[in-house]
Amino acid sequence: MQPFEGISNGTAPGMVDGYGRRIEYLRISVTDKCNLRCVYCMPEEGLPWLRRAEILDYEEIAEIVRVMAGMGLKRLRLTGGEPLVRKDLPRLVAMLASIPGIEDIALSTNAVLLAPMARGLKDAGITRVNISLDTLREDRADAIARRPGTLPRVLRGLDAAEKVGFEPIKINVVLMRGENDDEVADFAELSRNRPLHVRFIEVMPTESNLELSASSFLSCDEALAAIARVDALEPVPGPPGNGPATYFSFPGARGTIGVITPMSHNFCSRCNRMRLTADGQLRPCLFGTIETPLRDPLRRGEDLRPLVEETLRIKPEKHLLVQGSSAGSGGLIALSQTGG
Repeated sequence: MQPFEGISNGTAPGMVDGYGRRIEYLRISVTDKCNLRCVYCMPEEGLPWLRRAEILDYEEIAEIVRVMAGMGLKRLRLTGGEPLVRKDLPRLVAMLASIPGIEDIALSTNAVLLAPMARGLKDAGITRVNISLDTLREDRADAIARRPGTLPRVLRGLDAAEKVGFEPIKINVVLMRGENDDEVADFAELSRNRPLHVRFIEVMPTESNLELSASSFLSCDEALAAIARVDALEPVPGPPGNGPATYFSFPGARGTIGVITPMSHNFCSRCNRMRLTADGQLRPCLFGTIETPLRDPLRRGEDLRPLVEETLRIKPEKHLLVQGSSAGSGGLIALSQTGG
């Protein structure tokens, strides 16, 4: 472990953790609630939801971002739960877009509510969207999301995202053997004639999905092999973004095919992010137990910079996930609790 650098005073100021990684990206969970119950993400019965008073209001989120932007934060992503269930989300987007130093604001959504909101979000300052879509079959979509009528609404949201000009548009597909592995090539084909960037993601274990993560794990290597049997794949730089995906494309395709491999090929050495939970915990890693409370110090009027610096100092080198075990998740029940 390198000596902690904290806030650099050199020619490229910013937040640097104890392993020399520059942290410029914050994922903000605006709510723990979701309108779906996807099998890999949340228990079917849901979770004990946070009380309204426990959740950061928009002004508090903006103040945390303002502090961190002064320390080197540049890019944001709004997540949930499902962020579009939070009332008047474009107002928060506009507040964040006005903060000096913030260069990019993206949105992760299941797109069920996106169609009527797409234009307002784009006008407020969202430039890029990631849309969760795990199957192209209606019956499977209802089974995976455990909510009826899911797929048509998601596809309307995807069409609206294209129409208003979000760019890039990324489609996140969680790989599950026996659930959607026979659709891998169909998803890849979406990238051939549309400006869509399809990313396959390996399922990550939490306490609520242990059986699924153990029995249905499918590696991205297997998915790429299935796609390569359809047509040649070539490595490409991929679209703009902050994530860990590695990209490929079919020859002449308008979009790309990406893979995110938290289980088969660890990418923690390139981590550039922290996470802010809906109740104001600053987490240096999606998994594990390390988090720093910002909500209550903020409400007491305390300086948040030392707390951010301490979180940088204790950011772990890597996650400790083990397929089929909850040990490395730090007691996390569902991905929705920390914004995924």
